[in-house]
Amino acid sequence: MVLVGVFESPFVRRVAITLKLLGLPFERRALCAVRNFDALCEVNPVGKAPTLITDEGDMLIDSTLIIDYAESLASPGRSLIPVDAMQRRKSLRVTGLALAAAEKTIQTIYEGFFRPEEKRHAPWVERVQAQMDAAFRLIEQDALAADPWFFGRSVTQADVTAAVAWQFAQHILPDTAASRVGAYPALHALSERAKALDAFHSTPIS
Repeated sequence: MVLVGVFESPFVRRVAITLKLLGLPFERRALCAVRNFDALCEVNPVGKAPTLITDEGDMLIDSTLIIDYAESLASPGRSLIPVDAMQRRKSLRVTGLALAAAEKTIQTIYEGFFRPEEKRHAPWVERVQAQMDAAFRLIEQDALAADPWFFGRSVTQADVTAAVAWQFAQHILPDTAASRVGAYPALHALSERAKALDAFHSTPIS
């Protein structure tokens, strides 16, 4: 398999970390949707990362769909999706919140990256940042009971995606990073534990 994208993207990074935790080998082609758009379009005409090229040559896009495919290849006992129905539902909820936080973080960046200053709309930036913080605030409530992970001793997709989203926000919004650590200490602690895992340590943001 070939994973196309850069680890600066939380969506690419969560896929890479997931593949490692599932024990699925892959090659990586580091193409950025911003810096290498034309080259990325040669691989995926939609110009979207992450893109996964399967061993059969099929092209998959969207991190959640790629991870769903990866789960189908994983050995028994290595799944990151809880078997228990209640835990599975909670895992999906936390994962969804983390994906929303990552998406809103990216929207915050793009407003400053792509628009000249005179065309930036402050109310829009404030809105997406409020949505980002709302997602982190809800994750924090679950992270308070994490010991060490959301569901005890087993790392799940909720842990992966929550940690990736948090680390991305800390990395890309350094001016507000310290204040957010104080606001979400349990999520930050979970993220620090995740950093110690080889799958995270070997998949740095930059």
